[in-house]
Amino acid sequence: MTPKDIMVSVIIPMFDEKSVVERTLNEVTTVLQQVTSSYEVIIVDDGSADGTFEEVARAHQSDPRIKGLRFSRNFGKEPAMMAGMVRAAGDVVVTMDGDLQHPPSLIPHMVSKWQEGAQIVHGVKSTRNYGGLFHRTAAKAFNNVFSRTAGINIVDSSDYKLFDADVARLLTREFPEQHRFHRGLSSWVGFRQESVEFEVAARPGGESRWSLYSLVRYGWNTLTSFTSLPLQLVPLMGLVMLIFSVVLGTEALISRINGNAISGFATIEITLLFTGSMLMIGLGVIGQYLARVYEELKKRPVYVVADELGFEQHNPSE
Repeated sequence: MTPKDIMVSVIIPMFDEKSVVERTLNEVTTVLQQVTSSYEVIIVDDGSADGTFEEVARAHQSDPRIKGLRFSRNFGKEPAMMAGMVRAAGDVVVTMDGDLQHPPSLIPHMVSKWQEGAQIVHGVKSTRNYGGLFHRTAAKAFNNVFSRTAGINIVDSSDYKLFDADVARLLTREFPEQHRFHRGLSSWVGFRQESVEFEVAARPGGESRWSLYSLVRYGWNTLTSFTSLPLQLVPLMGLVMLIFSVVLGTEALISRINGNAISGFATIEITLLFTGSMLMIGLGVIGQYLARVYEELKKRPVYVVADELGFEQHNPSE
């Protein structure tokens, strides 16, 4: 297959990104035209309220290869990437952010890796200079913890990836879980994988829409949906409580033998508070996993599409 025969699908989730739609599409399509004469750019509007989808509709009128999906509400970035991959018609499928922090100029290099035999190509951050110190430190810590506990390496990884069409179909059809983690699944699935480095570009559209709360929530949901580490910490907390009790009991016994007064109300109160806190944390972690089981058993759709641009009527069962 010659480069000009390759069909490339680019999936770009967006949420309230009206200000960067035109610039993003211009830069992506300019790069794609250098790679192939056959491509499509699928913008997935994740329930935006600022007119993002209207900007996509105007771009579609000028170029039918620009296509759009609009969710009925905000479902999240992971479902948005899945929705785009389900409808992608390319020989290769590229997922990337819509704020141009993932440089489109990397796409030709990723396609070259695919032509050399790679089935998944990961965009890996060579630098992480954006965001505050706390954000960078927390992200690095989470990636390290996740990599060690899940047995897959996502350190410095990103959602900027290229998939062979067969792998993309596998990820969308054989992994129907409600809580998806794109970076984790793409590494876990196996096949021949390669990496290319990129420098994270400055965001042109202002500050990120991710608040501290949403990042913490996303990290916790990701951890509990992909690894059982928090559940494994429950017996560890029980062991800590046992050691604490043995030490406290030994201290009380020695005090009794020596004729000293046994620690009174304050010690008992601290012990009860400590024990109760550990029990509540343990129950909370177990409850989170029970909630995951409950959500999976309901088998609700991962997302709901309200509008489509550039697609024939889609059959969700395909």
